[in-house]
Amino acid sequence: MPHIVRVWDAPTRLFHWSLVSCVIGLFVTSRVGGEAMDWHIRFGYAVLTLLLFRLIWGFVGGHWSRFSKFLYSPAHVVRYLKGQGEASQSVGHNPAGSLSVWAILFLLALQVASGLLSDDEIAAAGPLSRHVSEPIVNQATTYHTTLGQYGLLLMLGLHLSAIAFYLVKKKENLAKAMITGDKLLSHAATQTRDRWTDRAKAMMLFALCWALVAGWLSWLS
Repeated sequence: MPHIVRVWDAPTRLFHWSLVSCVIGLFVTSRVGGEAMDWHIRFGYAVLTLLLFRLIWGFVGGHWSRFSKFLYSPAHVVRYLKGQGEASQSVGHNPAGSLSVWAILFLLALQVASGLLSDDEIAAAGPLSRHVSEPIVNQATTYHTTLGQYGLLLMLGLHLSAIAFYLVKKKENLAKAMITGDKLLSHAATQTRDRWTDRAKAMMLFALCWALVAGWLSWLS
């Protein structure tokens, strides 16, 4: 008997699609250049705020959004890839998918950090670039515009390919679940809490993260 399970709470879904929008904005503005770099920097600050929110939400958020629910050992990943995974591992991020999620979050954090230190000597300079030595700025700029950028794009491409694979081969629409929050499962599973009180908590938490980032940037200027 199929079970409809609320897996992704509204704050996690909003975080996900906001991050997608910001990454697209970052890529487009980096290609346009010129005055668009002002927006590139704003998108970067938005990603920083979102990552800070997700870091905290990973401990206090909905059941399947918590880091503890998609932190797997290498042995779990190998067993899953061999088709020996447990049913509970297919509810939220599965062991293979969790690697992609962790990698994307890590690469985004590195990209934001390097952007804060970068200076293209034309139209944009990160707020930390004037507080460190020139060699560090040069290294950060080089990483941000080459290895960091293309490594992130490669990881995002693999992530999208995996989503397409699950849709075509396994008939599992992962993107739809991140829109509606629900998954249709063959077994019962823990429902994530997604009440208005939880959403209000997330709104206050995001506002706090925004204030912290804005205050920090103001202090640096």
